[in-house]
Amino acid sequence: MDASSAPAHLARAAANPDKPIRVGRNNAYPHQLWWFIASVVAFIAICQFASWVALKISARRPSPPSQTPATRAVSWRRLPSALVNAYRVVAFRWTLNIGPTFTLTLAELSIVCGYIIALYTWGFINTTNLAGQNLNQSYWENRLGVLSASQLPLITALGTKNNALSYITGVSYDRLKFIHRMMARSVFILLWAHGIARLTHLENSQYPTWFVPLGILAMFFFTILLIVSIRPLRARVYELFYYAHVLSVLIILFAGYFHANSEGYGFYVWPCFAIWGLDRAMRLTRLIFYNHLYFGLSATADRLDASVELLSPHLVRLHLKRPPHFRWTPGQTAYVAMPGVSHFPIESHPFTIASVDARYALEDVTEKPITDDEKVVDAANEGTLYWNELVFLVHVREGYTRRLADAAARGEKVKVLIDGPYGFSPNLDSDDTVVLVAGSSGVTFTLSTFLGVLSHVKSGKSRCRKLIFVWCIRDASHIEWISQALARALELAPANIDIAVRIYVTSQNGESVPREGSWAEEESLHSSENASPVTKTRPSSLLNSEAVQVFPGRPDLAALLHEQIEVNTGRLSVTVCGSQGIARSCRAALRIPISTTLKGGPSVVLHVESFGYA
Repeated sequence: MDASSAPAHLARAAANPDKPIRVGRNNAYPHQLWWFIASVVAFIAICQFASWVALKISARRPSPPSQTPATRAVSWRRLPSALVNAYRVVAFRWTLNIGPTFTLTLAELSIVCGYIIALYTWGFINTTNLAGQNLNQSYWENRLGVLSASQLPLITALGTKNNALSYITGVSYDRLKFIHRMMARSVFILLWAHGIARLTHLENSQYPTWFVPLGILAMFFFTILLIVSIRPLRARVYELFYYAHVLSVLIILFAGYFHANSEGYGFYVWPCFAIWGLDRAMRLTRLIFYNHLYFGLSATADRLDASVELLSPHLVRLHLKRPPHFRWTPGQTAYVAMPGVSHFPIESHPFTIASVDARYALEDVTEKPITDDEKVVDAANEGTLYWNELVFLVHVREGYTRRLADAAARGEKVKVLIDGPYGFSPNLDSDDTVVLVAGSSGVTFTLSTFLGVLSHVKSGKSRCRKLIFVWCIRDASHIEWISQALARALELAPANIDIAVRIYVTSQNGESVPREGSWAEEESLHSSENASPVTKTRPSSLLNSEAVQVFPGRPDLAALLHEQIEVNTGRLSVTVCGSQGIARSCRAALRIPISTTLKGGPSVVLHVESFGYA
């Protein structure tokens, strides 16, 4: 600043003594909010690390001897374990249920409330001007805009598939999407308050002609984005949300950058482009690396096309070969792009991988190649399919999955590009008892977890001695979705583990459970009159296994889980993938009192996977 401009600057400051204070707080408060968020993230990371250390230590201890409930006595030596269980109950099993499809745990609710309180506190604290007027508009109107801009990089990072926060906190990217949406909606309200307040006494001469229109443009598309992201609408028209999200975010960031940069705050917005670009670059690199044969002139490219089978009118099985360097762990997801099915080649959707890679094979399985014109999957090959290939069980809805089902009905193969794997698998190696609960197509997660547990027990990596597989299906014919894989796994399972498979058929005619020989040799697995029977599977031996029981009606999950708590000691884990009703029932059943652990009951861990569109 030169000498001639200094008097003018001092004169303006003297005329408006509040301005230097406002500007100083506008600059300082976003930094303070970021330090607060960083402290919370660090605390979660420390807790995750402590939990990992405790898990490793407990894995070295021998399993405690079994005790009947009558012989269990209170021991205060178990108080630390009892307190940990009490924390799990309060934080992750007490919930706020919003409608039939949305549930917030108290841990999630605490994060939501804590963030909103922090954001709005820094937005409206110390807004009394020198004249003594409380909540003076000139103090908070610009501050809300600056605070909102400062949160955009974090919101962007939480919306990406490859973000450092997942690895720091141990929370999967799909779970972080909930926080991504919550933060975006909180910032949205602040931005509207900022915009309305500024427009009420805006002096156009102070700003470039494009300053206000850019801000209005960003808020217009932000509003559209918030509308299409409402959960029921997002689930019903996911493809509309997908395209609207991509377009709106680009417009919001570009318009927001130039709007904020004119006031000297563009440095908060431009990192969003770097974060988004880095994520896309990593995904593109992974896409080329794992699908490189498609991008070359290899004569084997056509062999990489995926086979698609319509197992029922509501479920498609997609399976394909991939190079051995594509590895994943049970329960992980992959983004699947099918240029011949989607409207745009870059469109991809996440699906849980139902199979396990060769590292988890229970025996030395070998692939049986299927010719391009072969439409019959023989039982022997299907039994090993879940160890040889990438397998997805896709629930048919509208749009993308409906077009995939149509391709399956026509007996077509589809070109598939894989991006992944993503997410974290629950660590069940230290659990003495493992209970897996699935509803319908949620079996994609629990089946791969089931196969993974058996593999680790056989190799000595897991201490599990009891494995219970619970599956709720609507129709008895759905058993055939995974019957060959499940039967093969039971045949190869190690002898030192107790396995129970309980299948519940909830339809009215659930009593008529198919048995060996009940399927005609040429009978299709689906009942659709218009669909082509592209998949014919020979009868399964699964239902002849002593480990398998089939029941009509819905399971009494509370009674089933309470029974396991009563008869087991050590560490018990319950892994759930299904509807909100199933997840809520399991959470309610596992709200065990602290006295259960003090009396020698098991330490209970619950894993719940989301069900539906991301």
